Amino acid sequence: MNKALQKAIDCLKIRDVYLHSSRASLEDAFEPKYDSDLDKLEVQFKHVVTRSSVLELDEGNRTINLFRVFVELGTRWIISGERKNGDKALEVKAYIEGTMVAEYLMLDDPGPEALNQFAMKNASFHIWPYWREYLTSQSVRMNLPKLVMPTVQFASNQDSD
Repeated sequence: MNKALQKAIDCLKIRDVYLHSSRASLEDAFEPKYDSDLDKLEVQFKHVVTRSSVLELDEGNRTINLFRVFVELGTRWIISGERKNGDKALEVKAYIEGTMVAEYLMLDDPGPEALNQFAMKNASFHIWPYWREYLTSQSVRMNLPKLVMPTVQFASNQDSD
């Protein structure tokens, strides 16, 4: 672990994790409870840190700074095949997507490089359990096949600078 990331870890204290927005849908003709092709479904995942920001709040007699990290997550159930011309075709049967926010109290300002590294490498640790629960319960409500989710998942763009 580099010094900038460690400095951010030392300066930030988790304050909240919440669902900022979500979308879920089944294809009009898709009835997962009765569909005979459920075994052909493939599952694709999305996990991308999209942005972060520092928010300054007045709390009575003092000002606090919050560091917020926004992460887009999603899962879609697809059937893949081939078109007549040989190109790969994807048919999206269902999807569940959302944007989760991890909010941290800034005890000190570690600087933009440290905050960026923290957003890309650490925020997903705090968000993932909440997303995992939301996705699992939402997929059950939609009668989608049971998902077994990993304990942790990292953002696909975590190595970006």
